[in-house]
Amino acid sequence: MQDWTLVYDSYEPDQQKLRETLCTLGNGYFCTRGAFLSVAADMVNDQHYPATYLAGGYNRLQTEIADRMIENEDLVNCPNWLPLIARTEDGQIIDVPHAQVLKFRQELDVKVGVLRTDAIIKDPSGRETRVQTERLVSMADHHMAAIRLSITPLNWEGPISVESAIDGGVINYGVKRYRDLASRHLNVLASRSFHGTTSEDEMISLVAEMTQSRLRIALAARMQVLREGRAFDTERVVDGTGERPTETLSYVGVTGVPITLEKVVALYTGKDIAISEPEIAAQEAVDVAPDFDGLAEAHARAWSMLWRRCDTEVNATELNVQLILRVHIFHLLQTMSHNSIDLDVGTPARGWSGEAYRGHVFWDELYILPFLDFRAPAIARNMLRYRYNRLPKARQTARAAGLAGAMFPWQSGSDGREESQVVHLNPKSGRWVPDFSWQQRHVNLAIAYNAWQHYLTTGDHLTLEIQGVELIVEVARLFASLATFNAELGRYEIHQVMGPDEYHEAYPDSDGHGLNNNAYTNVMVSWLMETARIALDAMDVIRREELQSRLGLTDEETARWSDIETKMFVPFHGDGIISQFEGYENLQEFDWDGYRAKYGDIQRLDRILEAEGDTSDRYKLSKQADVLMLFYLFNKEKVAALFGKLGYEFTPEMWDRNIDYYMARTSHGSTLSYLVHAWVLARTRPQQAWDFFVKALSSDIHDIQGGTTQEGIHLGLMTGTVDIVQRCLTGLDVSTGVLQLDPCLIGPLTQLKVRTRFKGHSLDIVVTANAVTIHADQGWPEPVAVDIRGNAFELKPDETRTVTL
Repeated sequence: MQDWTLVYDSYEPDQQKLRETLCTLGNGYFCTRGAFLSVAADMVNDQHYPATYLAGGYNRLQTEIADRMIENEDLVNCPNWLPLIARTEDGQIIDVPHAQVLKFRQELDVKVGVLRTDAIIKDPSGRETRVQTERLVSMADHHMAAIRLSITPLNWEGPISVESAIDGGVINYGVKRYRDLASRHLNVLASRSFHGTTSEDEMISLVAEMTQSRLRIALAARMQVLREGRAFDTERVVDGTGERPTETLSYVGVTGVPITLEKVVALYTGKDIAISEPEIAAQEAVDVAPDFDGLAEAHARAWSMLWRRCDTEVNATELNVQLILRVHIFHLLQTMSHNSIDLDVGTPARGWSGEAYRGHVFWDELYILPFLDFRAPAIARNMLRYRYNRLPKARQTARAAGLAGAMFPWQSGSDGREESQVVHLNPKSGRWVPDFSWQQRHVNLAIAYNAWQHYLTTGDHLTLEIQGVELIVEVARLFASLATFNAELGRYEIHQVMGPDEYHEAYPDSDGHGLNNNAYTNVMVSWLMETARIALDAMDVIRREELQSRLGLTDEETARWSDIETKMFVPFHGDGIISQFEGYENLQEFDWDGYRAKYGDIQRLDRILEAEGDTSDRYKLSKQADVLMLFYLFNKEKVAALFGKLGYEFTPEMWDRNIDYYMARTSHGSTLSYLVHAWVLARTRPQQAWDFFVKALSSDIHDIQGGTTQEGIHLGLMTGTVDIVQRCLTGLDVSTGVLQLDPCLIGPLTQLKVRTRFKGHSLDIVVTANAVTIHADQGWPEPVAVDIRGNAFELKPDETRTVTL
């Protein structure tokens, strides 16, 4: 592997679905998995799964499960535009999955966003053929995609046919544990052949509609055949009917002579702006579109501009750290880019690369938006707008629960209702069990935190006043209504919630659900109450008065916030250990060694224990960081200040003591767990932090989470690893209104370089073991306030400063 190219130099059928996920191509509007051109969903060996997903392309279906009717909203597998299938005269498919592979190389070039394959194959008749492909999903024109296929007979000649198709007969089949659920989300409304005004060749198109959301999708495709770079006439048969319109070209293959076929595709939907109708738009676009080279040139320019803003450089030579970081940035920008800004879409936990979590939006934006705030604030702002657009639904949900403010769901999709499963399948036991993860009210805290951090980073006062303050205030109202005053304690409590851990849904043997006084939630609520008041004070007076009037916000209400801010209850036990929740100390210790010896991989202990007839609710164990999330979001001094404001002592020794305590009781069943532990250990135990960082980097690229990556990337993990370099290792902090840097390099890292935007300033930062160099671009009239380990100064436009550490 090179620093820009993810390379596979052998064909491994059992690894193909993982590679399809990692080689997904997209542009923030739609994404297509990196499957071979000749395969359909493999329902026998489960080795291939071509799929295309629209950003925010959801549909709802009902299924009878465990004697009850349940409804799920899914990210829909859209019509497959990939099929470009070459065959010999006797029907043998000329492609890697259908032949003996003599030589193979596949490259994902993340610098220009192109997937390439070069293989030599041998069919059962002994015919050897070189097959080369290139593929892109245009970042320059988000409706366009293209394929180039080159076929060279090496020891034979004879008739060859190549079929191009748009397959509308697809279903959702990408996640095994969902396969008992209804899966046919599309109805094909029309397929046809047509002639354009620019291209002389006949082309094909297809229109499909989602069964419940009624979202209409139209695709159109044209195909051209080239020899030595020039078009030449071939026999052409077009069938524009059924669920799979096709266009087939036939020619005579000659030994040693490559023939190249180019397929250009346009995709539109009924939600697109500035169109009359999606089928007409797709047909017109594909008719006038450039050839593959023209599309590739514009596509590469668009990626070049993205990398200029978003590249992150490290000097580590081991473990392909530089490449993996770029692969992670690549997948982030394919999921959300400038092409997403006009779309009403959120931040999907698994990107748009697979069907895991049904494409839903969780709290993962907590790990994603900080990177975008510093690199592409307009994209981050759109992710916040997704939440703001669902504020009415969140208010409705809160009212239905007898609460104030706005209550956003743990899982969100199209309209902001709670999309968490009522029951979920445990693949280890085969049982459908109740799902209470909707009790994770802390997702609302993440939304408020992100809204405030966006303002601190960008200085975007208008967005704060129009969206941010309202989000923060309504979440504050929610938690103020959840908080009840315990006169005996003289403190406020919050009952029946879950923390980030997810292994604990209720107290052992209890009839109720949820837990009392989750420490992460309660401390964050104290932070929220203070931040809500500060955010209101940051508004223009007239806008603030208008908002207070519209929301009916009174002085009595904000006074209660101040009371909650200083009187939230936080449980402790032992020698200064923050209890994950009240009563945590009464749980049983878990037999970690015994279960590792018995099962090996114990990341998903919740499933293992349920299969044994037990429950993770009984034990002191965690899926991922819960208490330690406070250490992820705030530095040591801020954590001490938060506890001090509540009247609790928090000493530097307690920081390490709590890390040790919970690290020994965590199974790391979420990819986010390695990420958080790397962050919180970076300043005190750099080698241990490096070990966790390497595990986080390996999670998707090597699929170390039990085969889950083949169902979709983990976007929070991917972006979070880059943000470790951007914020954690540079010590980047803007909470005081000044750009503060306090580097801490870990492991073998001796140099890193990031490019950031802070309140409109574009800055290049280079960190070494001995110095920090910072440069401000031209074009911004005001200097930027910088503080590097106590060395405070103002950096003027086009100025460079170096501070020795």
